[in-house]
Amino acid sequence: MPSPTTKPPITTPPAPAVRPVTAAELGASWRPGCPLEPAQLRRVEVDHVGFDGQTHRGELIVHEELVAEVIAIFEQLHRLRFPIEKIRTVEHYPNADDELSMADNNTSAFNCRDIPGTGRWSLHAYGRAIDLNPLLNPYIDRYGAFQPRNAAPFLDRNRRDPGILHDGDPAVRAFTDRGWRWGGYWRTPKDYQHFERRR
Repeated sequence: MPSPTTKPPITTPPAPAVRPVTAAELGASWRPGCPLEPAQLRRVEVDHVGFDGQTHRGELIVHEELVAEVIAIFEQLHRLRFPIEKIRTVEHYPNADDELSMADNNTSAFNCRDIPGTGRWSLHAYGRAIDLNPLLNPYIDRYGAFQPRNAAPFLDRNRRDPGILHDGDPAVRAFTDRGWRWGGYWRTPKDYQHFERRR
């Protein structure tokens, strides 16, 4: 039996797991005719600090080319102790509904959907975009309409609540220093939750 002065062993958190995905696993987030086949996607487990200050593990589905970058980004966010409420893949929501995921402040990546009102595929449909704390960091179009519908309290971008993103924040730079684009820098619309990585 260890003495009272014996220090507990240091435990290393498990490494992020990376697994292929199937169409069945993607559920309503993928369908025939999407611009990317499931074989090009990977399910990545990442650790994050929750709003309770504890470490939690979540899952993102991203393009196979971005796995290493995504792991590095979320390891950096974890070191920064940037709080993320939850990270779940969107098939957990009925019909993989993006509004429901955003309203739940769920951080997510792949979803085979278009850019509303354009008829063009979103980079989410290619596994090349991540929405971070989307309730706290809403999408706002040129007319002031916003998503998700329950985000009105967070339209004030001067708020400094934990989990809100601002220009120059270390959490934003965790993405942009690696070549990702942040929707908060766009002139219009402003998409404060959105990070994307083109080829």
